[in-house]
Amino acid sequence: MKKFLSIVFFIWSGLAFGQTDSLILSNNDLIVGEIKTMDKGVLIIETDYSDSDFKVSWTGVKRIASKTKFLITLSSGKRYNGIIHSVDSVQVMIDTYDPDELLNLSLVKKKEDKNLEKPLGGKVYVNLQEVVYLNALDEGFWSRLSANIDLGWSVTKANNLKQFSIRSGLGYLADRWKLGSSFNSLRSTQDNVEPVKRTDADITFNYFLQRDWFLLYNITFLSNTEQLIRLRTGNKIGIGKYVIHTNKTYFGFQSGVNFNNETYFDDSPDRKSGEAFIGSELNLYDIGDLNLLTQVVAYPSFSEKGRFRTDFKFDIKYEFPKDIYIKVGTTMNYDNRPVEGATKLDYIFQTTVGWSL
Repeated sequence: MKKFLSIVFFIWSGLAFGQTDSLILSNNDLIVGEIKTMDKGVLIIETDYSDSDFKVSWTGVKRIASKTKFLITLSSGKRYNGIIHSVDSVQVMIDTYDPDELLNLSLVKKKEDKNLEKPLGGKVYVNLQEVVYLNALDEGFWSRLSANIDLGWSVTKANNLKQFSIRSGLGYLADRWKLGSSFNSLRSTQDNVEPVKRTDADITFNYFLQRDWFLLYNITFLSNTEQLIRLRTGNKIGIGKYVIHTNKTYFGFQSGVNFNNETYFDDSPDRKSGEAFIGSELNLYDIGDLNLLTQVVAYPSFSEKGRFRTDFKFDIKYEFPKDIYIKVGTTMNYDNRPVEGATKLDYIFQTTVGWSL
C-alpha cells in the first residue's frame, strides 16, 4: 500500500507542477524541484523549500519524472536529447531523437523518397542505472560550462622559503563535442637558491562518435626550470574510447601522433620531434566524498631513435558542501634523453583548496 501511494503521489506531482521535476528515492521520500545536472553518480536538484541545492546519489533514485529536455548519456556511449520518465522502479523511458541517427541521416544523399524526410524520434527504454549523465538543455550556455580553481600557499622562516601554486580548469560540453582546458603553475623562492618555476597547460577538443569512441585534438604547454625547458609545445591528434563509463567510474584510453617542439633556457638548440602517444585515464568517484583521478601518457619518438617520454598525473579530491574541496596531487614528467645539464625526471606535489562551478 505504501508503495502504491508513493507511485500515485509521484504521478500527481508531475501533473500538478507542470515543468517541475520529481524524484522518489529508495526510501520512498519524494523530492519535487528542478533537476540541474547528474554527473559522476550525483544528481543536483533545486527546490523552492531550500536555500541550497540538494545533492542526491543517483543509485538512491528509484523513480524520476520530468518534462524538461535533457542532454542524456548512457553507459553504452549513446547520447540523446529528450525527456526522461520512469516506467517502473527499474526502467526509464527516454522520449527523444538520437543524434547518432541524425548524423547518419545527414550523410545520406537526399532523394525523392519521402521516408527520408520524416522526423526522427521515438521512445527508448533503458535501465535507470544505465543513465550516466543528465544536463538540462533549457538552462542555456552556463549550464554546459564547468570551471574550477585551486590555490596553495606556504611560507617557511628557514631560508625564507615561499611557495605559491595555482590549478584551474574550464570546460564546455555540447551535444556531440566538448572543449576543456587546464592551467597549473608553481613558483618557489628561497634565499641563496635559484627560483623554481613550473607551468603546464593544455586545451583539448573531443568529438564524440558512436559506442563511446571519440576523436581528439590536444595542445599542451610546459615550462620547467628543473629540466631547462623554456617552452615545450605538443600537438596531439588521435582517437580514444571509454572502456568503462558508469555512475561509479570511467576508464578510457587514447592514442595517436604528437608533434613536439622544445626551446631551452640555456644555449641548447631548439628541438623538434615526431612521436606516437598512447595514454589512459581512470576516474573513481563513488568512494564517499573522495574523487580519484589518474592519467598516464607515453610518448615513444619515431624521429629521435631511442627517445621516450612519459607524463603522469595523480589527484585525490575531498569534497565539502558548497562546491569547496581539498585536492592533493602529483604531476611527473620523465624524459630519458633530456637536454645536456637537465634531469630526466621532474615532479611536483601540491596540496590546494579549491572551488568548482
